[in-house]
Amino acid sequence: MSRHLGSFFKSWLSNPIRVGAIAPSSEALAELITQEITPASAPIIELGPGTGVFTRKLLQKGVPPQDLYVIEYGSEFVSVLQLRFPGVRVLWMDAAKLAQSKILPEGSVGAVVSGLPLLNMSPRKVVAILSGAFHYIRPNGAFYQFTYAPRFPVPRPILDRLGLKATKIGRTLHNLPPASVYRVTKRPPLRVVR
Repeated sequence: MSRHLGSFFKSWLSNPIRVGAIAPSSEALAELITQEITPASAPIIELGPGTGVFTRKLLQKGVPPQDLYVIEYGSEFVSVLQLRFPGVRVLWMDAAKLAQSKILPEGSVGAVVSGLPLLNMSPRKVVAILSGAFHYIRPNGAFYQFTYAPRFPVPRPILDRLGLKATKIGRTLHNLPPASVYRVTKRPPLRVVR
C-alpha cells in the first residue's frame, strides 16, 4: 500500500462521509474528468482533490500551476498537496464557502473539477457549492463531477432551481468502484415567444 493510499484510507476511516471513497481516484478517472480541459480553460478550481490525482493530470495537460486553485477541507491532505504541487494555490477551506471567499474575479474560471462526495451532503450544502462554483465560472465554462451512483448525484429540482443542466460525458470501469463523469453547465435562457 503506497503512503498516499494509506493516508487516504485512514482519512476515510476517520470520516467516511466527508472523504466519500475508500481509495484515491484512478488514472483512468483523472483522464476522463479532465478530457475537455485545456490550458485555455485556466484559471481552474479543483474541489476536494484528496491526494491530487486530478491535480497532477491538470498540470500534465499544461495548466500553469499558478492558475490552479485547489480547495481542500481535510487538513491531512493540505500539507500533502502543498508538498507534491509547488506553485499550485492550495486553499484550506470548505467548498460551501466558495462564493464568499473572493479567490478570483467573478466569471473568470473556465472549469471547476469536483472530487466532492455530493451524494453524502445536504441539499443546502450542495446548493452552496454549485452556486459558489458558478459564481466564478465564465459563460462558456463547466463544472465537472464524478459519481459512483447510477445517475448524477444532484437532484433535478436543485439543478432546475440553479438553472443548470448535467450531461454524462463518460464512464470508466478502471476505477474502484467504477465511476461516471458529468459536465454541468448553465442552461441557455428561455426565449419568450410573443
